[in-house]
Amino acid sequence: MAKATKKQALGRGLSALLKETAEVTSASDENADKVVGSIIEIDLKLIEVNPFQPRTYFDEDALQELANSIRELGVIQPITVRKLAEDKFQLVSGERRFRASKLIGNKTVPAYIRIANDQEMLEMALVENIQRKNLDPIEVALSYQRLIDEIKLTQEQLSIRVGKKRSTVTNYLRLLKLDPIIQTGMRDAFISMGHGRALINIENPSDQLKIYEKILRDKLSVRQTEDLVRAFKSGNITKASKKKSLPSAITNSMQDFNQFFDAKINVTVGNNGKGKISIPFNSLDDFNRIKDLLK
Repeated sequence: MAKATKKQALGRGLSALLKETAEVTSASDENADKVVGSIIEIDLKLIEVNPFQPRTYFDEDALQELANSIRELGVIQPITVRKLAEDKFQLVSGERRFRASKLIGNKTVPAYIRIANDQEMLEMALVENIQRKNLDPIEVALSYQRLIDEIKLTQEQLSIRVGKKRSTVTNYLRLLKLDPIIQTGMRDAFISMGHGRALINIENPSDQLKIYEKILRDKLSVRQTEDLVRAFKSGNITKASKKKSLPSAITNSMQDFNQFFDAKINVTVGNNGKGKISIPFNSLDDFNRIKDLLK
């Protein structure tokens, strides 16, 4: 059973209060004020994870680092839970601390007690995660969309709840219009939110994907992507998104270059016929090898 970390000013043990308020489900319910805000050590076995958690992936290395810190210093910031029944709690926030504590074999964890129904629980979990966690842009966008759909908030109300400008909220929500492949690329950090915001201006999903592939292939910056999108929309596709074909005399010689230098040589040619040959090297020794070949 959960036990209080210090004697309560109300004159009775907190466990007695928890029993007394076993049916409390919302902060507006009677007796809620006797539990809300209390900090107690709770048995980890009595806590179930948060079904409204917007983060679905927890980095194992980062989790182990947190576990090592908790082993040395303890849980500095208590997790937050809501009371379900006399001996049952549910996470509102702090799942990384909860998981890390279990990872090192801790039996209990310090926790704030909150009272909330399912809707209040969802809102607290989403808002707290948006404010506290380093979510990727798509996770943030999905959390915003859930608050709008399930809590019935307007974008204006949502911006106030999460402490962001309405334009910021709108920019995140627009990311959900991108092709799912591009959204996945953003979640995996192949591209940034800036790349995604530029791609939103391309309506056709197949065109989005073509430009997305070029971003990855050519390692385009956000500024270069914005220029590419503007050129695409203006119809200047040849210059912006298609590589100029190399003269046959050069393409026929590429294999000879690659074999001679034992490297993949890159050749570019401009409209004026001038070009550039790039020879990659993997180390200082490799550089010296190529230098000797050129001698």
